[in-house]
Amino acid sequence: MTRKAAAPAEIAIRRARAEDVARIAELIMLGAATQTRTPEEIRSEAQHPGYAEAFAAIAASPDNALFVAERAGAVVGTFQVTLIPGIVARGRKRSKIESVHVAPECRGLGIGGLMIQHALAFAEGEGVGLVELTSNKSRVDAHRFYRNLGFDQSHEGFKKALDG
Repeated sequence: MTRKAAAPAEIAIRRARAEDVARIAELIMLGAATQTRTPEEIRSEAQHPGYAEAFAAIAASPDNALFVAERAGAVVGTFQVTLIPGIVARGRKRSKIESVHVAPECRGLGIGGLMIQHALAFAEGEGVGLVELTSNKSRVDAHRFYRNLGFDQSHEGFKKALDG
């Protein structure tokens, strides 16, 4: 089946609201590099109060912006942009784009590209000189998507969980 790209006018990108939190959490879990939960388990987990607490912290931060993409009134995508001041390159501000996820049934319609365009325009409007993002090593399709949008795979990343 060939998918028809969504027209930019069909997609509205806006700041996330508290009522979007469960759907955002669901989209993030549906986009996990390795999926071990059923859709019912994901919907149940998305109601966890920790997500609302995280949203409140993001919404209160002047250096964070959480967005959603809507199609026909339904939230079908999400991404977060974090602004990061730094000393490198004479104090060049950078931003990190993360948690980029599109509903499985809407992938391949161009929604991810529209979200990244919006993220880049937002960052540029905030005076950012460098944008970075990370993606799980196993997400080969995502890596191709980001390279096609002009991102270079320039660094090797590392993570360490501190919460047990």
